[in-house]
Amino acid sequence: MKLVTYRNTHGSRAGAVCGEWIVDLNRADAALPATIVELLEAGTPALERADGVVQSLERQVSDGQQQTLQERGLLAPLSEATLLAPVPRPPKLLAVWVNYMEHGNEAAITPPTAAPLFFTKFSTAVIGPKQPIVLPKISTKVDYEAELALVIGKRGKNIPAERAYNYVAGYTILNDVSARDFSLKALLGVVGPSDVQKSFDTFAPMGPWLVTADEIPDPHALHIRLSIGHDVLQDSSTGEMIHRIPAIIAYISSIATLEPGDVVTTGTPPGVGFARTPPRWLRPGETVQIEVERIGVLENPVVSE
Repeated sequence: MKLVTYRNTHGSRAGAVCGEWIVDLNRADAALPATIVELLEAGTPALERADGVVQSLERQVSDGQQQTLQERGLLAPLSEATLLAPVPRPPKLLAVWVNYMEHGNEAAITPPTAAPLFFTKFSTAVIGPKQPIVLPKISTKVDYEAELALVIGKRGKNIPAERAYNYVAGYTILNDVSARDFSLKALLGVVGPSDVQKSFDTFAPMGPWLVTADEIPDPHALHIRLSIGHDVLQDSSTGEMIHRIPAIIAYISSIATLEPGDVVTTGTPPGVGFARTPPRWLRPGETVQIEVERIGVLENPVVSE
C-alpha cells in the first residue's frame, strides 16, 4: 500500500492510494483510525484491514462506482488532493550522519564505521510534497540532501539487528535540507552533526507517501536521484550505505525506545551542494525533485522567507 496524509474539508486524514484516487480509510471503515500514526499504533491487524478496504474499493472502481464512492466521501481524486507529509509530526525524527563513503570523501570527513552516528531534526521542520522550502533570511548557504527514510511501525527497545525489519512499517523520501553556515564547523570549527543547521522550518520535506514494507523487499537496492531543473546533482544507490537499516535500528534502539511513527532517515549519497566547486546552494524559484525507485517522486519549490 501507499499510505498518505491528505487535507480535505474535515482536516488532515489518513488515506491510501487506489489507482488515481485516495481512499479515506476512516470513512471507508470506521474501525480504522483517521491518522497515520494511530493506524501504525493499531498494528498489523489494522494495516491488513486497510489493505482489504483498498482492494474492495479497487474492485468497485473497476465496476464504475467511483462517482458514488466520491459522493459518499470515500474517494478523492489524487490529482486534486493536497498531500501532507505521510507522518506530518513524527514523534521522533532521527537522521544518520555520513552514511555513504563517497559523501564522506567529498566532504573530507572520515565516516563513522564502528556504529552509525545520528542526530535529530525538529518535527516542526517537516513539510509535505509541493510545499515550499523556505530559505531563511539569516542563512545564505542552504543545501539539499536526498535520502531514503524509514518509518517505525511498532514500539521497540534493544531491537536485535536480525529482527529489525519487523519494526519497519514502510519507506518514504526525505530531503535533509541543511543551512551549512549553521553547521558545527561554521559555528565552532568542529566537524560533526548539528541539529541547528538541520532544523529550520521547512527543512524536512517528506513524501509523497509511505510505501509499506511488503512492497520493498530490499531497501538496499533502490536507485536514488536528486535533480534541480535539468541538472542531476545526486545519482546513486541505497546499496552504497555504510550502515544498513538493521544495524541502524539496532543501534538507535539501544539508546532510545523507537515508537510507531518515528522517522529514521538513512543518510545522503554524494553530490551535495557544499562539496561542489563552486558551491551549489538552493535558490528561490527552483524546484527540487528527489526520486527513489519503488517509492516515487518528492518535489518541492524553493522560496525566500
